[in-house]
Amino acid sequence: MPRTPPPLPAIRTIGLMQPMTWLVLAWRDMARAGWISFAHGLALTLFGAAIFVVAHHRFWLLAGALSGFLVVAPVLATSLYALSRALERGEAANLGVVLKTWLNWQNSHVNKWGNDYWCMLQFGALLALAASGWVMTSAALITLLAPVPIETPLDFLRHVVMARDGWLFEIWLALGSLMAAPIFASSVVAMPLLLDRRANLLQAVLTGWQAVITNPLPMAFWAAIILGFTLLGLGSLLLGLIAVMPMLGHASWHAYRDLVDASSLPERDLVAPAVPAAPVRRPGGTS
Repeated sequence: MPRTPPPLPAIRTIGLMQPMTWLVLAWRDMARAGWISFAHGLALTLFGAAIFVVAHHRFWLLAGALSGFLVVAPVLATSLYALSRALERGEAANLGVVLKTWLNWQNSHVNKWGNDYWCMLQFGALLALAASGWVMTSAALITLLAPVPIETPLDFLRHVVMARDGWLFEIWLALGSLMAAPIFASSVVAMPLLLDRRANLLQAVLTGWQAVITNPLPMAFWAAIILGFTLLGLGSLLLGLIAVMPMLGHASWHAYRDLVDASSLPERDLVAPAVPAAPVRRPGGTS
């Protein structure tokens, strides 16, 4: 007997420029949360710097490692979603929310061994597996097809990006895009949804795909914004990631809230409200 697919939350239709509103709301959340938001960006920057120190003489590996590391960024931003969620509910957005998110994110969940409890960890593991696969694919491709050993960023720029003969850079970009597109669709709202509602992993991934299919142009614009700011952060010797990472994390929460009507799914008990929160009116009339 065929299994019934899980019910999915409703998807809202948004305007093309709505991602710009998410960025504005993200900056507002960053200002209200203060140092705790920027600490996430600093942690990501330091981790990226550690990757660079280890692999700076092996840029064929560094290129894949940095881009692969960004694949798991939606998981690393989980506590940023929690901070935005707390602010939206009128709760304190502080270190306690971050610790609660990572150490005891479902305090009253009865079955700690159930699939529902570990869904966020499962999704993180899948993204890590995809990132590892890309690191190996990227390293193998550049090592095998590059005309000379690629050991420095200048080597990569000269012999891969600006090479007159061959199509190595185009192939590298095509493979990266081929992997990035389904990962973007799968993760664009998955982690905020799993944090906010009692959805399983399949529901979260399919909801992301439905959001992209329903809003192809706005979501393509959002993907371009993410790529552009990420490249800006990387191109500033990683220092730009201190602000870029929390901005995109908070904005992703607002993307989820505008795209997904999750009222049909029960809430997760991440943090009990300290005070009754007044309904928050969001741009576009959602709440």
